[in-house]
Parts: sequence; C-alpha cells; structure tokens
Amino acid sequence: MLRCHEERGIAMDDAAREKALAPLLDESPLGAVWLIGPIRAPLGYVVVTFGWSVADGGMIGWIEDVFVRQSVRRRGIGTEVLHAVSKSLSQAGIQRLRAAVPSDESPAARLCHRIGLRDGQTVHVMSDTA
Repeated sequence: MLRCHEERGIAMDDAAREKALAPLLDESPLGAVWLIGPIRAPLGYVVVTFGWSVADGGMIGWIEDVFVRQSVRRRGIGTEVLHAVSKSLSQAGIQRLRAAVPSDESPAARLCHRIGLRDGQTVHVMSDTA
C-alpha cells in the first residue's frame, strides 16, 4: 500500500494506513481486502468497502483501491482479479459494484470498463473537508 500511495501522491503515514486497513483485515463487515499473488511477495491488492443503497435494493460494494506492481502491469492481472472479486461479491449478495474514477480516459476507468462497469448517471461526488 505504501508503494501505491507513493505512486499516487497520497500523503499518509504507516500508522494512519494501518488504522484504516486493520478493521478490514480483521473481517469487518464494512469491507474486504484481497492480496494479489503470494502472501510473501504480493503483486498487489484490492480494497472494497460496503454500503447500503435503497435505489440498488441493498448492499453495494465500492472499489476503493486496486494496485498492481508496476513491474507486472499490463498483463491482465488487475482485470482477472477484479472479475473474480466481482463474481465473489455477487454470489455473496452484493447488488452492485461501483468505482469512482478520475476520468473516462484514466487507466482506472479503462480497467473498470474491462470488468463490465459502465458509466452511471453523471454526478458530482462531494465530501466534507474532514
């Protein structure tokens, strides 16, 4: 995760990363983490958090983070893993899988399109400053 954050310019120290990730690793019902590849030398990871949507009829998943080491990118690993994650979540009753991506031209958007996610309504996502 440190490599991912460095690459994306996310300023977060190890303690903050651990605090944010620990509940998901401890089987919190609010999300899940999948390592890609062997535990001793992972190729990357996927983080999905869960929420509720009345419009979607129940539990939905948000792809929070997908990271594949730069040395093994463009081999279809991210696409394959996200297909498997999507299928697993669907079988577990997740009604919809969503992702917020920077733009339609971003690598993240192209990856989401490859696994079958499509553009939804045009909305502006807003958040507080906390």
